[in-house]
Amino acid sequence: MQKNGASKKNEEEEEEEEEEEDRAAEKMSELEDISLHIHDRISSLQRMLDLSVAEFPQNKNRKLGLELFALESLLEEFEKRVSRQKEKLKHLKDLEKVLKKEVEDVHHMKDNIPAHMPMTKGPTNGNEPVLNKNEAADVQLVQPENVKKTNKSYIKEMEFITVQEFENIPQYMKGRVSYDQINAVVQSINKAVTAKYKILHQSVKTLSNHARKLHQRFKDQDTKDTKGQYFVVEDDIREFTPTRVDKRFQGILNMLRHCQRLREQRGRGLTRYILL
Repeated sequence: MQKNGASKKNEEEEEEEEEEEDRAAEKMSELEDISLHIHDRISSLQRMLDLSVAEFPQNKNRKLGLELFALESLLEEFEKRVSRQKEKLKHLKDLEKVLKKEVEDVHHMKDNIPAHMPMTKGPTNGNEPVLNKNEAADVQLVQPENVKKTNKSYIKEMEFITVQEFENIPQYMKGRVSYDQINAVVQSINKAVTAKYKILHQSVKTLSNHARKLHQRFKDQDTKDTKGQYFVVEDDIREFTPTRVDKRFQGILNMLRHCQRLREQRGRGLTRYILL
Protein backbone atom coordinates (compact mmCIF):
# COMPACT_ATOMS: atom_id res chain seq x y z
CA MET A 1 0.00 0.00 0.00
CA GLN A 2 2.81 2.42 0.92
CA LYS A 3 4.66 1.55 -2.28
CA ASN A 4 1.56 2.27 -4.41
CA GLY A 5 1.08 5.57 -2.58
CA ALA A 6 4.68 6.59 -3.22
CA SER A 7 4.35 5.61 -6.92
CA LYS A 8 1.18 7.67 -7.26
CA LYS A 9 2.90 10.64 -5.61
CA ASN A 10 5.84 10.35 -8.04
CA GLU A 11 3.43 10.29 -11.01
CA GLU A 12 1.69 13.43 -9.75
CA GLU A 13 5.05 15.18 -9.29
CA GLU A 14 6.09 14.22 -12.85
CA GLU A 15 2.79 15.55 -14.25
CA GLU A 16 3.30 18.84 -12.38
CA GLU A 17 6.84 19.13 -13.76
CA GLU A 18 5.56 18.50 -17.32
CA GLU A 19 2.88 21.17 -16.88
CA GLU A 20 5.50 23.63 -15.61
CA GLU A 21 7.70 22.86 -18.63
CA ASP A 22 4.75 23.37 -21.02
CA ARG A 23 3.93 26.72 -19.43
CA ALA A 24 7.57 27.77 -19.60
CA ALA A 25 7.71 26.81 -23.30
CA GLU A 26 4.54 28.80 -23.95
CA LYS A 27 6.02 31.85 -22.23
CA MET A 28 9.22 31.53 -24.25
CA SER A 29 7.14 31.44 -27.43
CA GLU A 30 5.41 34.67 -26.37
CA LEU A 31 8.79 36.29 -25.67
CA GLU A 32 10.01 35.27 -29.14
CA ASP A 33 6.93 36.88 -30.71
CA ILE A 34 7.57 40.08 -28.74
CA SER A 35 11.21 40.06 -29.78
CA LEU A 36 10.27 39.65 -33.45
CA HIS A 37 7.76 42.49 -33.19
CA ILE A 38 10.34 44.79 -31.61
CA HIS A 39 12.81 43.88 -34.34
CA ASP A 40 10.27 44.86 -37.01
CA ARG A 41 9.63 48.20 -35.27
CA ILE A 42 13.34 48.92 -35.03
CA SER A 43 13.76 48.12 -38.73
CA SER A 44 10.92 50.47 -39.57
CA LEU A 45 12.49 53.26 -37.51
CA GLN A 46 15.85 52.59 -39.10
CA ARG A 47 14.36 53.07 -42.55
CA MET A 48 12.76 56.32 -41.44
CA LEU A 49 16.03 57.58 -40.03
CA ASP A 50 17.83 56.66 -43.24
CA LEU A 51 15.49 59.02 -44.99
CA SER A 52 16.19 61.81 -42.53
CA VAL A 53 18.35 63.61 -45.11
CA ALA A 54 15.12 64.74 -46.62
CA GLU A 55 12.78 67.10 -44.84
CA PHE A 56 9.95 65.15 -43.24
CA PRO A 57 6.46 66.56 -43.31
CA GLN A 58 4.99 67.33 -39.93
CA ASN A 59 2.79 64.26 -39.96
CA LYS A 60 5.83 62.02 -40.63
CA ASN A 61 7.69 63.50 -37.65
CA ARG A 62 4.64 62.86 -35.50
CA LYS A 63 4.46 59.27 -36.72
CA LEU A 64 8.14 58.80 -35.87
CA GLY A 65 7.49 60.04 -32.31
CA LEU A 66 4.59 57.65 -31.91
CA GLU A 67 6.72 54.78 -33.17
CA LEU A 68 9.44 55.63 -30.66
CA PHE A 69 6.93 55.83 -27.82
CA ALA A 70 5.38 52.47 -28.77
CA LEU A 71 8.83 50.92 -29.02
CA GLU A 72 9.73 52.19 -25.56
CA SER A 73 6.53 50.69 -24.11
CA LEU A 74 7.27 47.36 -25.77
CA LEU A 75 10.78 47.33 -24.38
CA GLU A 76 9.46 47.99 -20.86
CA GLU A 77 6.93 45.17 -21.19
CA PHE A 78 9.64 42.91 -22.56
CA GLU A 79 11.89 43.64 -19.55
CA LYS A 80 9.02 42.94 -17.15
CA ARG A 81 8.28 39.59 -18.77
CA VAL A 82 11.93 38.62 -18.79
CA SER A 83 12.14 39.48 -15.08
CA ARG A 84 9.05 37.36 -14.31
CA GLN A 85 10.46 34.44 -16.29
CA LYS A 86 13.73 34.67 -14.37
CA GLU A 87 11.81 34.49 -11.08
CA LYS A 88 9.83 31.47 -12.30
CA LEU A 89 13.01 29.80 -13.50
CA LYS A 90 14.62 30.36 -10.10
CA HIS A 91 11.54 28.92 -8.39
CA LEU A 92 11.59 25.84 -10.64
CA LYS A 93 15.28 25.25 -9.92
CA ASP A 94 14.64 25.51 -6.17
CA LEU A 95 11.71 23.10 -6.55
CA GLU A 96 13.91 20.70 -8.49
CA LYS A 97 16.49 20.72 -5.68
CA VAL A 98 13.79 20.01 -3.08
CA LEU A 99 12.34 17.14 -5.13
CA LYS A 100 15.78 15.63 -5.69
CA LYS A 101 16.48 15.80 -1.95
CA GLU A 102 13.15 14.12 -1.17
CA VAL A 103 13.84 11.36 -3.70
CA GLU A 104 17.29 10.80 -2.16
CA ASP A 105 15.73 10.65 1.32
CA VAL A 106 13.14 8.10 0.16
CA HIS A 107 15.83 5.91 -1.41
CA HIS A 108 17.95 6.22 1.75
CA MET A 109 15.03 5.16 3.95
CA LYS A 110 14.23 2.29 1.59
CA ASP A 111 17.83 1.05 1.68
CA ASN A 112 18.22 1.49 5.45
CA ILE A 113 15.05 0.06 6.97
CA PRO A 114 16.02 -1.15 10.49
CA ALA A 115 15.91 -4.90 10.88
CA HIS A 116 14.16 -4.46 14.23
CA MET A 117 11.28 -2.37 12.88
CA PRO A 118 8.01 -3.94 14.09
CA MET A 119 5.81 -5.14 11.25
CA THR A 120 2.03 -5.08 11.38
CA LYS A 121 0.47 -8.43 10.64
CA GLY A 122 -2.59 -8.38 8.45
CA PRO A 123 -5.15 -11.17 7.99
CA THR A 124 -3.89 -14.24 6.15
CA ASN A 125 -6.97 -14.35 3.93
CA GLY A 126 -10.15 -12.45 3.29
CA ASN A 127 -12.46 -14.82 5.20
CA GLU A 128 -11.85 -13.48 8.72
CA PRO A 129 -14.95 -11.98 10.37
CA VAL A 130 -15.03 -8.23 10.67
CA LEU A 131 -15.35 -6.98 14.25
CA ASN A 132 -17.28 -3.89 15.18
CA LYS A 133 -15.73 -1.29 17.48
CA ASN A 134 -17.19 -2.76 20.69
CA GLU A 135 -16.04 -6.31 19.84
CA ALA A 136 -12.57 -5.06 18.91
CA ALA A 137 -12.32 -3.18 22.22
CA ASP A 138 -13.31 -6.33 24.11
CA VAL A 139 -10.66 -8.36 22.34
CA GLN A 140 -7.98 -5.74 23.11
CA LEU A 141 -8.92 -5.72 26.78
CA VAL A 142 -9.15 -9.48 27.24
CA GLN A 143 -6.26 -10.67 25.10
CA PRO A 144 -3.27 -9.33 27.14
CA GLU A 145 -4.67 -10.80 30.36
CA ASN A 146 -5.45 -14.27 29.04
CA VAL A 147 -2.80 -14.85 26.39
CA LYS A 148 -0.43 -16.62 28.83
CA LYS A 149 -3.22 -18.85 30.16
CA THR A 150 -4.64 -19.81 26.76
CA ASN A 151 -1.36 -20.25 24.88
CA LYS A 152 1.37 -22.30 26.55
CA SER A 153 3.82 -21.44 23.76
CA TYR A 154 3.53 -17.71 24.47
CA ILE A 155 6.89 -16.09 25.24
CA LYS A 156 7.09 -12.45 26.18
CA GLU A 157 9.42 -10.16 24.24
CA MET A 158 10.90 -6.78 25.05
CA GLU A 159 9.63 -3.95 22.86
CA PHE A 160 12.22 -2.11 20.80
CA ILE A 161 13.27 1.38 21.84
CA THR A 162 11.64 4.13 19.79
CA VAL A 163 13.55 7.08 18.39
CA GLN A 164 11.76 9.41 20.83
CA GLU A 165 12.70 7.24 23.80
CA PHE A 166 16.31 7.06 22.63
CA GLU A 167 16.50 10.85 22.31
CA ASN A 168 15.12 11.25 25.84
CA ILE A 169 17.88 9.12 27.37
CA PRO A 170 20.36 11.44 29.18
CA GLN A 171 23.55 12.01 27.21
CA TYR A 172 25.76 10.98 30.14
CA MET A 173 24.01 7.61 30.08
CA LYS A 174 24.09 7.17 26.30
CA GLY A 175 27.70 8.09 25.71
CA ARG A 176 28.59 6.93 22.19
CA VAL A 177 25.98 4.18 22.00
CA SER A 178 23.85 4.50 18.86
CA TYR A 179 20.17 3.84 18.35
CA ASP A 180 20.93 0.68 16.37
CA GLN A 181 23.28 -0.64 19.06
CA ILE A 182 20.73 -0.36 21.87
CA ASN A 183 18.08 -2.13 19.78
CA ALA A 184 20.62 -4.81 18.83
CA VAL A 185 20.89 -5.60 22.56
CA VAL A 186 17.08 -5.68 22.79
CA GLN A 187 17.10 -8.18 19.95
CA SER A 188 19.74 -10.31 21.72
CA ILE A 189 17.77 -10.30 24.98
CA ASN A 190 14.63 -11.37 23.11
CA LYS A 191 16.59 -14.15 21.42
CA ALA A 192 17.89 -15.41 24.77
CA VAL A 193 14.45 -15.19 26.40
CA THR A 194 12.85 -17.11 23.51
CA ALA A 195 15.50 -19.84 23.57
CA LYS A 196 15.30 -20.20 27.36
CA TYR A 197 11.53 -20.47 27.61
CA LYS A 198 11.23 -22.77 24.61
CA ILE A 199 13.34 -25.22 26.62
CA LEU A 200 11.24 -24.66 29.74
CA HIS A 201 8.02 -25.24 27.79
CA GLN A 202 9.21 -28.63 26.53
CA SER A 203 8.98 -31.93 28.31
CA VAL A 204 12.26 -32.89 29.93
CA LYS A 205 12.07 -36.31 28.27
CA THR A 206 12.29 -34.74 24.81
CA LEU A 207 15.40 -32.68 25.59
CA SER A 208 19.04 -33.47 24.84
CA ASN A 209 21.51 -33.88 27.68
CA HIS A 210 22.77 -30.30 27.31
CA ALA A 211 19.23 -28.91 27.13
CA ARG A 212 18.30 -30.89 30.26
CA LYS A 213 21.17 -29.30 32.16
CA LEU A 214 20.00 -25.87 30.99
CA HIS A 215 16.43 -26.74 31.98
CA GLN A 216 17.57 -27.61 35.50
CA ARG A 217 19.69 -24.47 35.71
CA PHE A 218 16.71 -22.31 34.72
CA LYS A 219 14.58 -23.98 37.39
CA ASP A 220 17.26 -23.43 40.04
CA GLN A 221 17.52 -19.72 39.13
CA ASP A 222 13.80 -19.17 39.57
CA THR A 223 12.62 -17.64 42.87
CA LYS A 224 9.30 -16.79 44.43
CA ASP A 225 9.79 -13.19 43.22
CA THR A 226 10.28 -14.29 39.60
CA LYS A 227 7.34 -16.72 39.38
CA GLY A 228 5.31 -15.87 36.30
CA GLN A 229 7.96 -13.41 35.10
CA TYR A 230 10.24 -13.64 32.10
CA PHE A 231 13.88 -13.06 32.89
CA VAL A 232 17.41 -13.89 31.78
CA VAL A 233 20.84 -13.79 33.37
CA GLU A 234 24.17 -12.96 31.80
CA ASP A 235 24.94 -16.65 31.22
CA ASP A 236 21.79 -16.89 29.06
CA ILE A 237 23.04 -14.05 26.86
CA ARG A 238 26.37 -15.84 26.45
CA GLU A 239 24.68 -19.18 25.84
CA PHE A 240 22.21 -18.15 23.15
CA THR A 241 23.66 -15.03 21.50
CA PRO A 242 27.02 -13.78 20.22
CA THR A 243 26.62 -10.54 22.19
CA ARG A 244 29.60 -9.64 24.36
CA VAL A 245 28.65 -9.15 28.01
CA ASP A 246 31.02 -6.28 28.73
CA LYS A 247 31.00 -2.74 30.10
CA ARG A 248 29.11 -1.39 27.10
CA PHE A 249 26.48 -4.11 27.49
CA GLN A 250 26.00 -3.13 31.14
CA GLY A 251 25.63 0.50 30.10
CA ILE A 252 22.92 -0.44 27.60
CA LEU A 253 21.11 -2.40 30.32
CA ASN A 254 21.06 0.81 32.38
CA MET A 255 19.45 2.59 29.44
CA LEU A 256 16.85 -0.17 29.10
CA ARG A 257 16.04 0.21 32.80
CA HIS A 258 15.70 3.95 32.26
CA CYS A 259 13.24 3.25 29.41
CA GLN A 260 11.32 0.82 31.68
CA ARG A 261 12.01 -2.23 29.53
CA LEU A 262 13.44 -4.32 32.38
CA ARG A 263 14.27 -4.34 36.06
CA GLU A 264 16.95 -6.12 38.07
CA GLN A 265 16.40 -8.68 40.80
CA ARG A 266 19.46 -9.83 42.72
CA GLY A 267 19.77 -12.89 44.87
CA ARG A 268 21.74 -16.11 45.35
CA GLY A 269 24.75 -14.60 43.60
CA LEU A 270 22.82 -13.80 40.39
CA THR A 271 21.43 -10.69 38.75
CA ARG A 272 18.17 -11.46 37.00
CA TYR A 273 16.98 -9.10 34.24
CA ILE A 274 13.19 -9.24 34.33
CA LEU A 275 11.21 -8.04 31.31
CA LEU A 276 8.55 -5.43 32.05
